[in-house]
Amino acid sequence: MIKEKTITDLSQLDIKGTYTYADYVSWNLTEMVELIKGKLFMYSPAPKTYHQAISFNLNTEIGLYLKGKLCKAFSAPFDVRLLQPGNETQDEKILTVVQPDICIICDRSKIDVLGCIGSPDIIIEITSPATAKKDLNEKYNLYEQNGVIEYWVVFAEAKYLNQYVLNT
Repeated sequence: MIKEKTITDLSQLDIKGTYTYADYVSWNLTEMVELIKGKLFMYSPAPKTYHQAISFNLNTEIGLYLKGKLCKAFSAPFDVRLLQPGNETQDEKILTVVQPDICIICDRSKIDVLGCIGSPDIIIEITSPATAKKDLNEKYNLYEQNGVIEYWVVFAEAKYLNQYVLNT
């Protein structure tokens, strides 16, 4: 019987490989990663103080607003598993798992013990110069394709945000 090697370091992975959520949950990494259409994306180092302050303030205001309402807000780290066409929910078929800074989910059936399965209603990313390209390109397109109703990109250093609303 061959024992599979536990993945504990990014160097054990093929950066150009294609992975699923089943792979992702089997890894025992200290680094934070996301999968977008099966491709591995590494996080930047820990967020800076201004990022954390903005996240805390937004979480506080959103939490107060949602108190007593159906929708729930979650902040990173929180896995959002986006589904392939046909809504395949098996871990081996899910190719995208992201950890937005904040997400709001109004359909409670999408919330499980592992995070969110399917598209949140609102996703908020607090961007920095290091993450802006990914947030404004890959993630923008990904969220649009998956039916995220609103996508907010907060430009922390410049102190403004862009709100994108899906045309339905």
